[in-house]
Amino acid sequence: MPSSFRCYLVTKNAANEVSASAAQRPMSDLPAGDVLIRVAYSSLNYKDALAAKGHPGVVRAFPHVPGIDAAGTVEESRAAAFRPGQQVLVTGYELGSGAWGGFAEYVRVPERWVVPLPNGLSLRESMIYGTAGFTAALSLDALLRHGITPGDGEIVVTGASGGVGSIAVALLAKAGFQVAAVSGKPAAEEFLRSLGAASVLPRSDVQDNSNKPLLGARWAGAVDTVGGNTLATLLRATRRGGCVTACGLVGGAELSLTVYPFILRGVTLAGIDSAECPMPKRLELWKHLASNWKPPTLETIARETVALEGLPEQIERILRGETMGRVLVSLGDG
Repeated sequence: MPSSFRCYLVTKNAANEVSASAAQRPMSDLPAGDVLIRVAYSSLNYKDALAAKGHPGVVRAFPHVPGIDAAGTVEESRAAAFRPGQQVLVTGYELGSGAWGGFAEYVRVPERWVVPLPNGLSLRESMIYGTAGFTAALSLDALLRHGITPGDGEIVVTGASGGVGSIAVALLAKAGFQVAAVSGKPAAEEFLRSLGAASVLPRSDVQDNSNKPLLGARWAGAVDTVGGNTLATLLRATRRGGCVTACGLVGGAELSLTVYPFILRGVTLAGIDSAECPMPKRLELWKHLASNWKPPTLETIARETVALEGLPEQIERILRGETMGRVLVSLGDG
């Protein structure tokens, strides 16, 4: 067992200036927990980029290590369910926000956060999914539980070139759905079609600024990663009995619409909470992601793999909205 580990450390000085860089820290700095994991891979999410900038809505105390995803090998365990040498993954809960996260060679976490790596997935593949993929899986699960089938019509995915959106496109296409992918990046069309999108639409197609309580019924369902007016537009344009899943708010936290989509068309708005998803559902969906839901295009979604030193550039890119797919963070053998 080493006496120290490398991590991407975010600090704040007496003048409230935030800085972040690769650093070496003693093992004693890790938080208390039941399972010590030697991390092989993490991934970069928008929330991690905010944490790297010291965003107060994400980081609660300094110094801090971002990374809401981690996959690796159990080094030590006080939990009977996990043994040294076992491959595991962690997404959500307080990882990378309230507790030090996956941008580190080691994480120590509570037993209840840990998912055994399912058969059919490598550590790397599990982090191509990460929180983004798990969120997309929850969205697909919500549509299927609502009874939406490929024969019902198109499913629209917003923010389709991002992490959640790109994996949602791939999962839906694998499940046989006709997917309309929405992106503001003209360069993303080839990428999205390679994942299985049947059509690629501009953002203007899901931005209606009128006060109409209902729009022409267009979609059988939707996976929305944006929120705000985009979500309101989708709900007003969804067919009778359709379902819209919501997991993001980059387009705004307000939702301005009437109840008409709900009471005249029976549209369902399904909220997606990946951070605190109960463990039985987690295990069920990770099993799907490793087997029958696993898209053949999974590796296509992994656009970059960087070490800790490569994070600053990628963090700036994701904050500027320049990334497509997923950025992996490599921390060891996996």
